[in-house]
Amino acid sequence: MDLSDATILLTGGTGSFGTAFIDRVSTAWPASTIRIYSRDELKQSQLAARFGDRQLRFFIGDVRDRSRMARAAQGADIVIHAAAMKQVPACEYNPFEAVRTNVLGGQHVVDAAIDAGVERVVALSTDKAVNPVNLYGATKLCAEKIFVQGNAYAAQSRTRLACVRYGNVVGSRGSVVPVFREQAAAGRLMITDERMTRFWITLPQAVDLVLYALEHMTGGEVFIPKIPSMRVVDLAEAMGPGLPREITGIRPGEKVHEVLITADESRHAIDAGQVFVVLPEHPWWEAHPRWVDGKPLADGFVYSSELNDEWLTIDQLADMLP
Repeated sequence: MDLSDATILLTGGTGSFGTAFIDRVSTAWPASTIRIYSRDELKQSQLAARFGDRQLRFFIGDVRDRSRMARAAQGADIVIHAAAMKQVPACEYNPFEAVRTNVLGGQHVVDAAIDAGVERVVALSTDKAVNPVNLYGATKLCAEKIFVQGNAYAAQSRTRLACVRYGNVVGSRGSVVPVFREQAAAGRLMITDERMTRFWITLPQAVDLVLYALEHMTGGEVFIPKIPSMRVVDLAEAMGPGLPREITGIRPGEKVHEVLITADESRHAIDAGQVFVVLPEHPWWEAHPRWVDGKPLADGFVYSSELNDEWLTIDQLADMLP
């Protein structure tokens, strides 16, 4: 997709994904304009020092603030919604704050985009939204529903909305990588459960997925990448070869394995080659939806981290670490 003259609004633009997205877009499409929408003025100033302000515009704002969100969306061609409360313990301890940011904030993004006539909106979701066992996952599931069915409210406009859903990001803030790095320096690794597996994706792959969604979306899809799984014990060995380990037990709100597509979703999902695509069950906004080409998934198909066909070795994990 050509973003040469596009004006892109990026919520949560100072986060790990936002920084990677800015790096890619500013390099590939130097004539584009990216509006960074976030609460942290320090991180915005750091982005300005790194990338300059020729392409970037900086909006201090919170997705909870509907009027500010509406102002930021005016004149934008594309919205990438990456802002969220993501720390599981923080969401559990502050449940309504998580709802205000992840659920109501998502609604504000949808409303602002429709009212401003933004053509394409892509929201970032997570494997935690599938069969959620914690509040963070539950709020992201709600957000997915809001963005998918937001197309019904946008039916008479040019705005179309979709989601991407992926697993753990290598080296992102809050991932296990910086935790293991600190523990390795101290000479002992703490593992909650030796059976644990996770999907694993790099930041460049996450940016690729968003760009793919922007190019192929027609409204209401959830795009899911085909990514490898890894065993947490293999990651520990890659980061601290031979170090002693302590098994602490699974934490509240944590799963042994993660799922990106459930058996129920697979009935209305397709294999589109590079990605899986979960199609909306109620596409009231289109009489004849023009979905991306793909093959139906096998009956009962589940895309789960422990059932994956592709696995990362210890050496491959070591090579991927930032």
